[in-house]
Amino acid sequence: MILELKTRRPPALDGRSGCETWRVDFSPDGSWSFSCGEPVWGLAFGPRPARPPAGSTGSAPDTGGRLLLATGLENGVIKIWNVLTGGLLFDLRGHEGVVRDLVFPQNGKLTLVSTSRDRTLRIWDLKHKAPKVQALSGHKDWISCCCVSPDCSMVASVGRFDRMVCLWSLRSYTFIRNLTGAPHKTFYLLASCHFSPDGALLATAAFSGSSWWIDLWDPYTAEKLTTLLNYCGDYRQNQISAIQFSHDGLHLAIVTEDRELRVWEVGQKGMVMQTQEDRASNGLCCNFHPHGGVVATGFWRVPSVVPSLCHLCRSTLRHSVSTHQMEALPIPRRILDFLTYRNIPERLQNPCPTEDEWES
Repeated sequence: MILELKTRRPPALDGRSGCETWRVDFSPDGSWSFSCGEPVWGLAFGPRPARPPAGSTGSAPDTGGRLLLATGLENGVIKIWNVLTGGLLFDLRGHEGVVRDLVFPQNGKLTLVSTSRDRTLRIWDLKHKAPKVQALSGHKDWISCCCVSPDCSMVASVGRFDRMVCLWSLRSYTFIRNLTGAPHKTFYLLASCHFSPDGALLATAAFSGSSWWIDLWDPYTAEKLTTLLNYCGDYRQNQISAIQFSHDGLHLAIVTEDRELRVWEVGQKGMVMQTQEDRASNGLCCNFHPHGGVVATGFWRVPSVVPSLCHLCRSTLRHSVSTHQMEALPIPRRILDFLTYRNIPERLQNPCPTEDEWES
């Protein structure tokens, strides 16, 4: 671990709401990091908008090119802050439950996506003096997480209890599809989701009893490509809390409720990094630094790997070419499987490490 940030007032009781870090985020240039517990449930840094030309009379809120921070509160209110001054700019009202997640799409516009326990997503257009909002309904219970595709065309959301993985169009504000795999024999809950940097993969995290798993989906075809399964034989509760792709798409950070941090190299069998259980930590979330090399949940230095030329070519190509467009190209099957991530085995298992493996 590199460093640990602690509040002036230490938590009174471990495990209580208000003693845990539910969301962490880095500013776009990596120079600021904020993490909050109760009563803030979600937060996100906004894009740094360009200053309006001198003499312009636009109707946008007075952001003045300042770095913004959005915080989602327990009472359903979203507050927009000026990070440098700490001043409150305005409130967004409309949700009727805890605001669980917030995302600013990286399209250079003042758009904010929010999810709530009121079962809705809301798309806020902040460039108007009275922000416009689009409400998206379809989930049957709490929405625990959302993420936006790198090309800002889709929003993915996962419902913790309704076990729905929904894709929405960020252009037409309409429902696209629900991702469903083979039915599970046991009761399970969904926890988190995240798009790969090239947009070709959507990772979703779920848990049930002593096991958790991560599914990798092709968001264009709704095909489940592979499942990473982690199973503990001691029947302890083993919940997964958060997942996050690194900015180069090589790694996926995984945080579980026992405060272990794992880093998985996509497509490989084992973990390239795994910390020991740390009950002194209060992190239930993770996020990669914009420049790579560091993941915040605490602050851990993660493996630094030079991406292969094949991976760089695939990432560059898939950022602008969908799966359907790839399948129409006259290229060999083996290359097509690599470019569409179908060369990954359908099932990967990562068992819990033993004490001897920890020592080694």
